[in-house]
Amino acid sequence: MIDLHSHSTASDGNLSPTNLVLKAKERGITVLALTDHDTTAGLAEAASAALSQGITFVPGIELNITWPTGEFHLLGLGLTHAHQELQSIITELKDQRANRNKNIIQKLKQDGFPVSQELLQAEFPNSTLGRPHIAAYLVKIGACKTVQQAFDQYLGKGRPYYIHRAGADLQDSIHAIKASGGIPVLAHPLSLYVSWGKIEPVLRGLREAGVEGLEAYHPGARRPEGFRLEEMGRRLGFFITGGSDFHGEGIRKDRKLGHGCKGDKIPYRLWTEELLPRLTFTERLQECDAGGAMEPVFKIWKSNTTD
Repeated sequence: MIDLHSHSTASDGNLSPTNLVLKAKERGITVLALTDHDTTAGLAEAASAALSQGITFVPGIELNITWPTGEFHLLGLGLTHAHQELQSIITELKDQRANRNKNIIQKLKQDGFPVSQELLQAEFPNSTLGRPHIAAYLVKIGACKTVQQAFDQYLGKGRPYYIHRAGADLQDSIHAIKASGGIPVLAHPLSLYVSWGKIEPVLRGLREAGVEGLEAYHPGARRPEGFRLEEMGRRLGFFITGGSDFHGEGIRKDRKLGHGCKGDKIPYRLWTEELLPRLTFTERLQECDAGGAMEPVFKIWKSNTTD
């Protein structure tokens, strides 16, 4: 089994990078990408854990991109290091998130919720705080029963405590990912909130802008939608990926390691036939045995990243 989209406590997951890898091993995952939001902080730890577990590890990131409707998340898969351009974008996005957190917390406090930046940081000491942590805290204090309810009732778009975050520039992000040895991939395309009647020209524009891959298989898409996205993506010149967008046990019941559209296993061919041939470290992967497949990439990553 494979999973090309997952998160750890380095961003808004609830498992540390090491424990995420151990959970992946337990679930039979043989190829795992860690794609934390706007940070590379967990990659070295995850790569080391994956090496010890015999899992092929794909270093990645998920960047929030400026977009007029819905959400635009851009994956960078197969990073070999964090180029200065990528580090600058990460800093910009972290600052945006911190400001949004501050504004959300202020609005919640004004309405009587017992929440503060200090309380959240104490509750999630090793995480890059964001809305999922605020949602989890609302569950803890009894304001909501589930994280999903917290988003639906308070924190989601159009809800009373939603604060817009601008995101990074698309062209800058594409260039930064490529400068870092990675490949830009559009995550969960349906989150763009573009109708099926209009999505093809939008995707064509993104392909022409330099986005190379399209995540057709994701829990946010139904099985026929995944097939439709793959067919459309291939016609437009994308290669196809899939991922669970796993954030940890109990966060989203529909997001399980190794599974995409409505619980289907992510096809292994999306690794062997789609992503693997395009990675900059393909030759190194092929030169090593299964147990040490990630070692050269891990050494490159650890020696070059500063995030």
